Amino acid sequence: MKLPIFQVDAFIDNDLKGNPAAVVPLKEWLPDELMQHIALENNLSETAFFVPTKAGFELRWFTPLVEVDLCGHATLATSHVIFNEANYPKEQIQFGSKSGLLTVRKSGEMIQLNFPKDDIQQIGEPAELTNALGKKPIACLQGISNYLFIYSSIDEIQQMSPNFSVLAQAGARGIIVSAPGTDSDFVSRFFAPGVGINEDPVTGSAHTTLSAYWSKKLNKKTLSALQISARGGKLSCKVEDDRVLIAGKAQTYLRGEIFV
Repeated sequence: MKLPIFQVDAFIDNDLKGNPAAVVPLKEWLPDELMQHIALENNLSETAFFVPTKAGFELRWFTPLVEVDLCGHATLATSHVIFNEANYPKEQIQFGSKSGLLTVRKSGEMIQLNFPKDDIQQIGEPAELTNALGKKPIACLQGISNYLFIYSSIDEIQQMSPNFSVLAQAGARGIIVSAPGTDSDFVSRFFAPGVGINEDPVTGSAHTTLSAYWSKKLNKKTLSALQISARGGKLSCKVEDDRVLIAGKAQTYLRGEIFV
């Protein structure tokens, strides 16, 4: 069987930056095991698969190890493929997903994702995890899928060199670390070794958690964000009630075929 595949850099600030995702258009769903094998073979943080429906599309996301309920950068990448590679005529896309209905629309040069805002709670410091990060946070929170640890400065985030084997036992999808920004409202990094991703270059879904925190902390609804991984990425976030609008740019890097 031969399938089309695209690799798209999502949330780019410059060429060959952002977070690369694989996108595989399907006419109908493949067996789950095969999609997981394809994601492992691609060896990117996420591979997205989508199929057309009467209402729009169904969308699923796989890391090299597991299927996940929500992924921002691979949704942006998929939307870029539908808009720009498949010449989708409408300005808005509706995706059915494990996280419910997701709406994506063109917003000037950017693509805007409409995601559910995370429900975050302040928690006591999980000492084993913060020791693995090597720096003590000033606040500890937990969302539906991730931990969020807040620090005082960009330098602390940039210099962090985690013990990934300890973080892999966190019992959460991932660990977000964040601090106030200088050229943006906040900066972050995202570690998810438990699902096969030591550090994700740019994580759209993490910004449903980050926006929930920083919107309240800074008393702002519209926020600028930088994820300061080695590749780096730029996001614009807007909190609207129980939703977060996350916008960014994307660029096709590769068009090809896979044989399975």
